[in-house]
Amino acid sequence: MDFEPMQAASLAIQLHFYTVVPAFVLGTVQMALPKGTPLHRWNGYVYMALMMITATAAIFIPSFMESGRVFGHFGFIHLFVPLTYVSVPLALYNARKGNIRAHRGAMIGLYIGGILIAGGLAFMPGRIMHDMFFG
Repeated sequence: MDFEPMQAASLAIQLHFYTVVPAFVLGTVQMALPKGTPLHRWNGYVYMALMMITATAAIFIPSFMESGRVFGHFGFIHLFVPLTYVSVPLALYNARKGNIRAHRGAMIGLYIGGILIAGGLAFMPGRIMHDMFFG
């Protein structure tokens, strides 16, 4: 693994990377934790904060595919930003109201879309993650 591409990246890309990696770990751990415990809640708050920072940083990262850009530097991958901005408050609201099914759905949707799908796309050739892991 070569961290040089990340060190040479913009501040927005670095912030995005250094918040999404712990969010991935916490999100994965959350799946195994007993639900409703203080640890689950604490990890959930940290996870949500990290995801909001990650999404905000993503706004400042231009799409690497110029042909797929819409509205300036935004690409289709930027659709995960509003997904995060909607899912996090919705999950928090539903948890506080006791609607655990809706809370779980919002959090699983955020994990699958914002972490697994968007994260998988980050490993496409030409992207920094691809360069870091595959040279």
